[in-house]
Parts: sequence; structure tokens; C-alpha cells
Amino acid sequence: MPRKERHVVFNPDRGGWDSKRENAERASKHFETKKEAMDWSKEKAKEEGSELIPHKKDGKFQNPNSYGNDPNPPKDTK
Repeated sequence: MPRKERHVVFNPDRGGWDSKRENAERASKHFETKKEAMDWSKEKAKEEGSELIPHKKDGKFQNPNSYGNDPNPPKDTK
């Protein structure tokens, strides 16, 4: 079963940040700040059991976090 993903991406047209499901054309919700987008998206990722993947303004990934069934959990248990 493929993992579900939720992305937090910068919106250059409107300014601010969008929370989007994987492969979605439109954002689920738009926010003025990245913090607001991250807080809301984190709760949605927990509800959905999905991977939260924040992006930097340049589009690169930044510290993904899994709230679902992670197929590659970390090896260390600390």
C-alpha cells in the first residue's frame, strides 16, 4: 500500500503557504505563515495517518515526519 503524503509548499502566486495532499492540483488550505500551515497540516497528517513533508521556499524537502505506517522507520530507538 503506497504511503499517503501531505505537503506544505510556498505559494508564489498568492504569497504564503499551502497545505496540499500528494498529487493534488489545488491546496487543501492556504495560510499566511509557514507556522500556521505546519500546525494545521500536522493535525491533518495525524488524522490521515500520512507523511508530512514540508518544503523550503525553493521547493526542497525539509525534515519530513511520518504520522502513519512508516515503511522505513529509523533504526535507532533513542
